[in-house]
Amino acid sequence: GLFVKKATGNKTPQDLGRFLQLRGGASNKGNQPMSPSRGGASDANEESGLFENIVQKSMIVLGVFAVQQTLTRMAESGQLKLHFGGSKQPQKTPPPPPPRVTAPPSTPRAFLEAPKKVAPSSGGTASIPEHVFNMVKGIVGVGVLSLPAGIAAFGSAPSAILPAVTIVTIIGILSAIGFSWTGQVCAVLAQDKKAKTPTPSYRQAWSYSISEKSSWIPSVSTTSMTFIACLCFSMVLADSLTELVKPLVAGAGRTNVLWGTTALVLLPLCWMKDLKSLAPFSLLGVAGMMYTGLAMAGRYFGGSYSTGSELLEKIPETLQPAFGTEGWQAVFKPGSIILVSMLSTAYMCHYNAPKFYNELKDNTIPRFNTVVAGGFGLSILMTAFIACVGFATFGSNSNGFVLNNYAPTDFWMSLSRVAVALSLTFSYPLCFQGLREGVLDLLQIPPETRKDSHLDSATIVLLMCLTLMATVLKDVSIVLALTGATLGNLLCYIFPAIMYGRVNPKVKIPAIFMCSLGLVLGIIGV
Repeated sequence: GLFVKKATGNKTPQDLGRFLQLRGGASNKGNQPMSPSRGGASDANEESGLFENIVQKSMIVLGVFAVQQTLTRMAESGQLKLHFGGSKQPQKTPPPPPPRVTAPPSTPRAFLEAPKKVAPSSGGTASIPEHVFNMVKGIVGVGVLSLPAGIAAFGSAPSAILPAVTIVTIIGILSAIGFSWTGQVCAVLAQDKKAKTPTPSYRQAWSYSISEKSSWIPSVSTTSMTFIACLCFSMVLADSLTELVKPLVAGAGRTNVLWGTTALVLLPLCWMKDLKSLAPFSLLGVAGMMYTGLAMAGRYFGGSYSTGSELLEKIPETLQPAFGTEGWQAVFKPGSIILVSMLSTAYMCHYNAPKFYNELKDNTIPRFNTVVAGGFGLSILMTAFIACVGFATFGSNSNGFVLNNYAPTDFWMSLSRVAVALSLTFSYPLCFQGLREGVLDLLQIPPETRKDSHLDSATIVLLMCLTLMATVLKDVSIVLALTGATLGNLLCYIFPAIMYGRVNPKVKIPAIFMCSLGLVLGIIGV
């Protein structure tokens, strides 16, 4: 009605009929006016026909409009191409093809040969620098201060430093290879969709590459090695901190100091669940060892312990510098075996290799190997530097703990003793995490199903056991030597070579060489 009214205005039905060229009956030729003789019935019929024609015409217009709108929308969406008035509609650029995704290799060997083309597994949140600091702190500890005595075991002249640096470097590189092999086995396991093990442990890596029945062997080895190491840490902390606290607190005994240190310092550090949270403390520990090395270098180059110095007069004669004629040729004598035995487990942190891989962000093999190269490279440099400076200062009289060679009144070296104690404290949680992982492995609790309650319970129970044993035991040097010569070489050289050799047969000969080296070092250590 509105459509008709708008089009015709206030016209009469006769005018409306002429407008639409329609009539309710015969056509009005010549546009003659309608005859009034038809009467009211004729007018009613004519108006009824006129109304029906208006409705039909309106429906046709609406239908055409609906069809036009539908075709326009189809053209805009690309479903239909229309041309109006000779003008062409602009064609849309076709969408780019989807990116090609390289499928994971079907075999472990193919995966290892093309690691850069495979997407990383879930990974963790730790960055490469954070992992490097944690690794250096886990390797460079108090044990490095005994290496000057290892050089003195076969040489007495300064030139003995040359073969010593060579041995330190070679064993460090071989240890880095063993660590990398363990991580690569974990990478292969994590990428295997059939295994469904995104965060593998040491035991799971062995089960995947060797057999499930014998997987208890590496699990027991890692747990035993880390337990003995943590026990020694607790004993050394108890002895060193007691000497530092006695002048400040009257009546401070070894047992009280040990329990206080465990509750106030070790428990909060060991409570942390991942390596990323330990990175700041590892940085402080590394800084402590670096300060010790720089302080030793300052005393050597400054001549503070040369003949006639004041500090030299305050230490016993057996700890004063002494040099002979046994130079680099002495490395071929049996005494050099002592240095090799000491270094066989100096780079020991392989029990944490799966954890380093699992918690690395974007944990591809190249990124993992970058962590290994950075961590072991810095560790080799620091180990060689401290060993060489200590031997160059005191020669054949280098003590098994070289800080004992320095005078008690030497202020800068006294600070080194404090720095070493802090470094040892911050090394404890790194070793403890390896122990906790080993215990949970023995209990057959996979990493992907471990809850905070499991970690917290294991932390409390293990710390209590270690502290109780450390209060009773005074000397575990024999046990430590045996475990280092056997379990240490198993974890550093033999186990990684066996697992990686099975996963990647291409390295069969290097794996056999690594196993043989581990056996020889184990025999030498015993």
